[in-house]
Amino acid sequence: MSTHKPVRRVTVTEIGARKGGEKIVTLTSYDARMAAIVERHADIVLVGDSLSMVSHGMETTLPVTLDQMILHGAAVVRGTSRAMVVVDMPFGSYEEGPEAAFRSAARVMKETGCGAVKLEGGVHMAPIIAFLTRRGIPVMAHIGLTPQSSHVFGGFRTQGRDRSTWDMHRADAAAVAEAGAFAVVLEGMVEPLAAQISRELPIPTIGIGASAECDGQVLVLEDMLGLSPRVPRFVKRYADLGAVVEDAVRRYAEEVKDGKFPTTDQVYPVDPAG
Repeated sequence: MSTHKPVRRVTVTEIGARKGGEKIVTLTSYDARMAAIVERHADIVLVGDSLSMVSHGMETTLPVTLDQMILHGAAVVRGTSRAMVVVDMPFGSYEEGPEAAFRSAARVMKETGCGAVKLEGGVHMAPIIAFLTRRGIPVMAHIGLTPQSSHVFGGFRTQGRDRSTWDMHRADAAAVAEAGAFAVVLEGMVEPLAAQISRELPIPTIGIGASAECDGQVLVLEDMLGLSPRVPRFVKRYADLGAVVEDAVRRYAEEVKDGKFPTTDQVYPVDPAG
């Protein structure tokens, strides 16, 4: 009889228990193969709406559709077995109100098999977060620099430089926690503010360009691998895979031009005797 135990995914409860403890490792992924590599070291694999730019060549996160998020989310779930998979709710899929948000989130959960969804916004999104969580949909919140609202705020600007705005950001954080979010992303936020929010909240904070006092960090995988042409200043590059890929393609192109085509005969030689 086999004694092999099935692999169990990281749960919302387990993430919540990491508050103030072991840091939570989070990375984005948009396909099954990369997700399978990432989950060996990450607690959460985020299918971010950044795929709009990374995978589809868009200028912002706004054009990505719910169907596209579901397509990529399902691929990431299939490629993983241990990490919690969180899928971003794309722009326009939840802002209309709680009922519309539930319909979108329910589709994401049912059609991808993910463990949670993520949506942007603080105080004004708290009623939607509460509506979803009361109906069994775990929500990761996202405050600070919210890319889906970048046009309203005049671009990608670090939040909290003006200390008079701190109470607003703290109120956003408190509201999403009270509404039932199991964790919150703090993006593009000055370090002292992010640190204060992390100390004040009862739920884990996941920083991206925030503070080392956050309970975890998330980065866009392609940014830290050197595959993105432009990256935020706070991103540490852990590899330069762009150069590796370009070199491999260059060498392949040179061999093709020289007529060095691999053939099946090299693997399965033809028997002259038939």
